[in-house]
Amino acid sequence: MRIFNKIIGIIFLSVGILWSQTEMDFPKFRIYPSPITQTEPVMAFSPSNHSILFASAVTLTVGGGFSSEGVYTSTDGGNTWSGTDTCKGPSIINHGGDPGVVITESGRLILSHIGLVFPGTYTHYSDNLGLNWSSAVTVTNHQTGDKGTIVLDYSNQSSYKGRIYLAWTDLQVNPAAVLSSHSTDQGVSWSSPLIVNPNPPLRCVGGSVTTGSNGNVYVCWSGITLVSPFIEDYAGLAKSTDGGATWSTQQNIFDMNGISGTLPTKGNIKSNGLPQIVVDNSGGPRDGWIYIVTTEKNISPAGTDPDVILHRSTDDGVTWSSGIRVNQDPLNNGKIQYFPDIQVDDQGGLDILFHDDRNTTSDSTDLFLTRSLDGGNTWKEFSLNNSRFKPKPIVGGASSYQGDHISLLVVDNKLYALWMADYSGIYQIWASIFDMNVLSVDEANYDVPGNFELLQNYPNPFNPTTNIGFRISDRGFVTLKIYDILGNEITTLVNEELSAGEYEVEFNGANLPSGIYFYKLTVGKFSDTKKLVLLK
Repeated sequence: MRIFNKIIGIIFLSVGILWSQTEMDFPKFRIYPSPITQTEPVMAFSPSNHSILFASAVTLTVGGGFSSEGVYTSTDGGNTWSGTDTCKGPSIINHGGDPGVVITESGRLILSHIGLVFPGTYTHYSDNLGLNWSSAVTVTNHQTGDKGTIVLDYSNQSSYKGRIYLAWTDLQVNPAAVLSSHSTDQGVSWSSPLIVNPNPPLRCVGGSVTTGSNGNVYVCWSGITLVSPFIEDYAGLAKSTDGGATWSTQQNIFDMNGISGTLPTKGNIKSNGLPQIVVDNSGGPRDGWIYIVTTEKNISPAGTDPDVILHRSTDDGVTWSSGIRVNQDPLNNGKIQYFPDIQVDDQGGLDILFHDDRNTTSDSTDLFLTRSLDGGNTWKEFSLNNSRFKPKPIVGGASSYQGDHISLLVVDNKLYALWMADYSGIYQIWASIFDMNVLSVDEANYDVPGNFELLQNYPNPFNPTTNIGFRISDRGFVTLKIYDILGNEITTLVNEELSAGEYEVEFNGANLPSGIYFYKLTVGKFSDTKKLVLLK
């Protein structure tokens, strides 16, 4: 029997029990106003000069006939921007979008993109802040899936500092697998692509790549079912400890039910649950923890509507927590969250930006920024109420296409949010900059439950898993144990000191016979017992 001997996830049953949402009016601005449609923003900062920022986006004309990647730079920390909607690196006709960006320590800008005329993934570099670009460097000439990513290892602790990694899905491998390549010469050349997950059980999508401060490289993706509606069924992980030369792979690290398809109330725009991965490199108490965020529904802890779900690993990717529901609105309330992006800041805080319609009509959406200072156990939500718009497909783009992601970047004590919206009449990239001091959380202001309570498990009867929730009003040592009908202890689910709050744990009875069992919560002098029924 799989036994959880500590809290595996915390769920808040209604907004405001532990964390309330804070509404924020904030200045938003276009980083590069133009008559060209812009979508799918990405952004990076210079590791040697944090005032230098490099952003890109998919760019196209509304009537069709033009496609490229915008290249935009700032030298004053994002306050002002310059650039162009067209990367002029030859071959200009082959710029197909899906950009990725990094800045090397020498200040070189590197842009990756997919091919429009010639299949593959290509990169260009610029040594004068985007004024001129190199010819295309071919990473692969295989047909690639979209949403590949690029990352620079700039850690002083890494033996591979300065190495750049690309990850993507190769559609010429059957079933489609995830590949990776790296550059050791600032994008002048790239290593031969390697399959990081040979012989995947399902066709793969995505390819999110990140690095740890120790030089380890991590790539995650999702496996998608072979028949309509092509659900993202699980997440996988590959890790390299030798600079991308070899990879160890787990094809399925956790089950998911990604929201691939369209969002009917949002103009039928395309949606996805593509997993995004980050590592805590803050040097704090959770240094080395790995986080993956997805958008899911109809699989616990997500409800029947799309929810942002977090998984974390505290042992370098060997094991993964059950899902943690990030958005704190009531479960199954019909509200839609989608397109999360995730970062870990220098304080070890976990920051997630996502779309959310809980405060508006179903045909519209706002942006929410949520922040956790304890590795995802509790969250503080900020409603960016100046961000509202009505999503709709881009005229001239692919069917139902509005872009497939937004972007969040952490630089020192600032958070940069980038998203696409048509406030000006066409889709453009909009930005807002947040001071971390404004977002800092005072734990003394948390609202906590006023009593102790053991909740009835759900579902009940169950087979083989069920969820048990409880509330505690004061910090204390908590035990939660399972007993059979004769009073014999089966297992201990919780045995640790916890802060006041609401908690939920999962009990798995897969290796137990059908029957009546009991669960008992003890916190100081408080104790309560309830019945649960395993029915196979």
